Amino acid sequence: MPLPLPFSKLAGYTVVITRPAGTGTSLAKKVRALGGTPLLLPGLSLRGVADPQHARAQWCEAQHDEVLVFSSPAAVRYALLLAPLNREHGTVIAVGQGTARALHRHGIDAQVPASRQDSEGVLSLPPFQQPHGKRVALITAPGGRGLMQQQLVQRGAKLREVHVYRRAASRLNRRHQEAVLQLPATACVLFSSTEALQNLKGQLPAAAWEHLCQAIAIVSSERIEEAAQRAGFQRIHRAASANQADLLAAACEIHSRP
Repeated sequence: MPLPLPFSKLAGYTVVITRPAGTGTSLAKKVRALGGTPLLLPGLSLRGVADPQHARAQWCEAQHDEVLVFSSPAAVRYALLLAPLNREHGTVIAVGQGTARALHRHGIDAQVPASRQDSEGVLSLPPFQQPHGKRVALITAPGGRGLMQQQLVQRGAKLREVHVYRRAASRLNRRHQEAVLQLPATACVLFSSTEALQNLKGQLPAAAWEHLCQAIAIVSSERIEEAAQRAGFQRIHRAASANQADLLAAACEIHSRP
C-alpha cells in the first residue's frame, strides 16, 4: 500500500494521463491535489457493444457459471448497464483493485490478486489452481493478450468470453497535439495499457510523438515497459501497479530525486 503523498510533491510538473476518454478525471484531481498540472491525453475510448441484446443474453447466461472474472472497471460498468448481477453463489474475481472497488460499489465482493494485478495475478488465485471442468466466464472487451483465456483452457476450464463493451482509439484534435508539443522534458506520461500507447503513437503526428517520447514514461508492467522502449521512450520508470496511487507514487519518487 503506497504511503500518503504530501501536497506539493508534483508542484511545477506536468503529468500526462492516457486513460480512456472520460475516465481520467479522478486521476487528474489527484495530480492537482499534489500540486501538479494534469494533461488528459486519452489513448482509448470505451463504447458499448454493437449488439446489446445479444450481449445481454450472454451476460445473463454467464451468471450461472461457477466463476465470473471481470477484466476492468469498464467491464463492471457495461455489464451492469446490460443487466444486474443476480447471483447468490459462486466466485467473483476482479483483475485489479480498481475493478474490485467498482464491484464493491454495487454490493459485490470479489477476490483480487494481492500482488500482480494482471492476468498472471488472476491465474495464481486459488480458484484457478485446479480449474478442470469449472465453468468460467470472462467479462471483458474484445482484444487484449489472450493469456488468461489460453491458460484457463489449457488447465481444463470451460471458458466463455462475454464481450460487454469495446475499446477503440480515441479522437485526438489539434488542441491535444499542441499541448503535447508544449510539454517540458520533466513531464511524466502514465501508461497502464499497451494498446493506449500504440494508439497514441498512431494518432499523433510524428513530431508530436517524438516530443512526447522526450518525457518520462511511467509504466505499470514489464510488458508496457518493453512496448514503451520499442516506441521510442528513453526514460522509463516502472510503477508497482496500474493502481492510481502507485502511478502517482512513482511520479512523486521521480521528481523528489536530487
